[in-house]
Order: sequence, then structure tokens, then C-alpha cells
Amino acid sequence: MAARRIALRTEALHYHYNGEIPALNGVDVAIAEGTFLAIIGQNGSGKTTLVKHFNGLLRPTSGHVWVFERDTSTATVGELARTVGYVFQNPDHQIFCATTREEIAFGLRNLGLAPSEVAERTQEALEAFGLGPYAELPPAVLSFGLRRVICTAAVYAMRPQVFVLDEPTAGLDRRSARDLLDRMAHLNAQGHTILLVTHDMQWVAEYSSETLVMHEGRVLAYGETRQIMAEAEALARAQIAPPQVTQLAQRLRDLGVRPGCLTVGDFCTAYGEALERARRSGAGDL
Repeated sequence: MAARRIALRTEALHYHYNGEIPALNGVDVAIAEGTFLAIIGQNGSGKTTLVKHFNGLLRPTSGHVWVFERDTSTATVGELARTVGYVFQNPDHQIFCATTREEIAFGLRNLGLAPSEVAERTQEALEAFGLGPYAELPPAVLSFGLRRVICTAAVYAMRPQVFVLDEPTAGLDRRSARDLLDRMAHLNAQGHTILLVTHDMQWVAEYSSETLVMHEGRVLAYGETRQIMAEAEALARAQIAPPQVTQLAQRLRDLGVRPGCLTVGDFCTAYGEALERARRSGAGDL
């Protein structure tokens, strides 16, 4: 299988707020195109600071950032926004138009698209995210969760190669959150790179193919999600608790249940395999 090209890369990335307060302390990371990456860590670990470098909202104090081999120091925020779509943690930092329809159309107009294509993409985004009933309403009168969905739809309409979502499920009920992440998974299956900053380990387990753990402005661990969720020491150091089903599998490891289970289905399969091995060896039930 051919190696995937690198979508996002940092080298010796340092960032200090106000020129003094260190937030990133030498981050080296390479994220392959088509990855669904979860970025996890405690508040203040550097998650949001890191991803804001990928669309130029922040510039390195020192070090380098590349987006598809382009050094971001040579690109404007507007240029990077064509490639990296960013959904803010607080939707009120992103929304300012009079109606939901206008909010979604705004970025498309800035891309210089023809009015007919702006209208087509706006309508498609409204329908894809279930926002049709709110199209002509001011986002300011809608709930926090709906405003967050509007922001995601606006970025979706611009069709960037990379989506960065900072705590996108906060304020959403589980059904709405799953609908949104299912949409992101569909885009990922089409080849888009998805970066999900989240504290919800269940969503990490269900959706991300890879996970990056941030701690004190550094990358503490990075790899396949199943592997990362089995690294109990690294997660404990970052004060992160893996999903309960993952913890259960870890506790039953000595009985032959493989670690790294991410879902209940995973665990049932792993437990069944361990039970069958026990029976074949004559050990009986677990």
C-alpha cells in the first residue's frame, strides 16, 4: 500500500502567549491525509493552541508548521482557510450574520464562487445538518448547540480538505452529537482529514482512527486509537480515563481478554475469543 502524504506537520513548534506564557514546548507531529485524529488532554495541555496553528490563527513563537507541504509562514489566514476549515469551541466567536442561511453563505462568497453555486452549497449544507427550519432565523436566538451546528455547516459548505473541530459536541444531546460525528465520519471516508479536539473518550473510541495525547504543551503519545487506549501509564500521566469498557478489558487481561477494546462490541468479541481459548485448553469458563 502506498504511503499517505502528510497533510499537517510541525517541527520544534513552540508557542508563548503574550510572549511569555509557554503553551507549546517543542511539538513534532506529522498527520497523514485521510486520518480521523482525536486530540485529547486536560485543559491547558495545548490542544487548542496546537490546532490553531494549522489555519494560521496562531503563528509559532519558534519552529515550523506545514499544511500540505506549504509553510504556513508564507500563507495568510484566508489562504489557509481554503484548505483547513476550523470550527471554534465557542460558536459566538464565529457567528455574526443576520440569518443562518447568510452565515453559511458568507464564507462561500469570500471564496469568490458564483451566486448559483453559493446558493446550491448553502442549501445542501442546511439540509445535511438539519438546519432547514432555522434557515431564515437569526442564529443569536437559537440554542448554543444549534449555533455550534451552524458553524460546522458553514465550514462544511466550503469543502476544505481538513476539518478542525474544537469540542464540537459540547452543548449537543447525544443524538445530535452522533449525527454530527457521523457526518464527519462520512467526510473522512471520502478522504477528508478530520481533527477532533474533545474530552469525550467515548466519541474518541467510536470515531477516531488515531489519537494524539497532549500534556504540558508536548505530545505525550500518538498512534492508533486502540493502541493509545491501552497505554494506561501514559493516559494516567495525562489524567485521562479511557472508556469504561477499555478499563474492564485491561483488568481482565490476565484472564486472556485482549486489551485495547474500544466498544461494547469489541469487548464481547474479545471476551468470546478468550472464553474459546480457555475451553480449548481445558481451563473451562473464565
